[in-house]
Amino acid sequence: MKRRELLRLAQYGDSFCDKCAPLHRADVGRPILAAAAFLGGSGRLKAVPRGDPGQNCPPHKVRASISLLTVCLASVLAGCNAQGKGDPKAEAPPPAEVEHVQTAGLFKVDDPGKFPLATAGQIDAAPELNVTGVVGADVSRTIPVITLASGRVIEVLARLGDTVTKGQLLMKVQSADIAGAYSDYEQAMADVTLAKAQLDRSKILFEKGAIAQKELEVAQDTETKAQVTVKTTLDHLHVLGADPDRPSAIVEVRAPVAGVITDQQVTAAAGVQGLASPNPFTISDLSHIWILCDVYENDLAQLHLGEYADVKLNAYPKQVFKGRIGNISPILDPNLHTAKVRLEMANPGSMRLGMFVTSTFHGLQKESHATVPSSAVLHLHDRDWVYVPADGGQFRRVEVTGGKMLPGNLQEIAGGIRPGQKVVSNALVLQATAEQ
Repeated sequence: MKRRELLRLAQYGDSFCDKCAPLHRADVGRPILAAAAFLGGSGRLKAVPRGDPGQNCPPHKVRASISLLTVCLASVLAGCNAQGKGDPKAEAPPPAEVEHVQTAGLFKVDDPGKFPLATAGQIDAAPELNVTGVVGADVSRTIPVITLASGRVIEVLARLGDTVTKGQLLMKVQSADIAGAYSDYEQAMADVTLAKAQLDRSKILFEKGAIAQKELEVAQDTETKAQVTVKTTLDHLHVLGADPDRPSAIVEVRAPVAGVITDQQVTAAAGVQGLASPNPFTISDLSHIWILCDVYENDLAQLHLGEYADVKLNAYPKQVFKGRIGNISPILDPNLHTAKVRLEMANPGSMRLGMFVTSTFHGLQKESHATVPSSAVLHLHDRDWVYVPADGGQFRRVEVTGGKMLPGNLQEIAGGIRPGQKVVSNALVLQATAEQ
């Protein structure tokens, strides 16, 4: 029965008698109108006051009317529910999908035979510690070039990185200090000439009794002091780098040692101050060099003074050199907690300041380590892994500590597996299969 029929039924009351129809329309029609309004979309069912039916209405008609209305209302409600909800199974939320998570590091494949196994070998070797370092100059062989004369640089004859010899001219400085030093030296030479002549004359007069011995002694003292003054002014010229036989206001600054200019703080037309920083040049003897390595505090117990380490340059990885531990710094870096370990060695000629190196320190006692094919090691998330067979056709991924590469496409395993243990010979293939 449609909504309009319900409304007509509630309005006219066809099932009631003429006397009670108005009352029954108020009694029954209002709930039906309210139900129809609710089903029509009002969204809220309001209670309607129930009327008082007449006393003379036949009971059978009242019962029949109520039964008929009840059946109609149930039919309408059922039809609306069927039309609004549809199929309950279709409208129900989809069932939750349960994802079966495998045990961490454990993988199962359909055909384990597709992944051949290899037996880990054994090698006896001393433990190794690999650290990085930087080539530096030997501080004891680094000499600053200074000038005691203040003045203006008029010429620079050497540059940063040049190889110089001892006594080589590096730069020229025009200095007023040199002019004053030459003036003092020439005055001292004149004074000593005069004092010497006065002494000779005093000796002749004393022999003839013309002067007293006291006057002779005064002349001797004057000549001695003049000699001292000459020597002092001459030393002053030498310190300033001037030649007494070639008077000039130009100071020539020469290399005190042979080596390489590793620092330059002067240019042409610049001014220099005697004994003031910075030094115009710094010369280093690179025939012997230092290698400064950073070693974590947990590894310091493996290092001892006087031991040797293998040194490889990143620029020449196939060349191996030997360096001796000359110092282990007693002060740690407060941020990295590393100590500077100094290796001392002769420069083979290929080492340059600032080069990166890899230093390998060897332990004193040998240990047994496993060896596996290099393809059996999986490099994942900055770690090394291998796959070992497990029960039920499964494979377990085990973290290992990789070592150095060995001949025959083998790699040393310092920890994680034992010699004789089975591993998957190609870990990358198994990893790719497990990720599918």
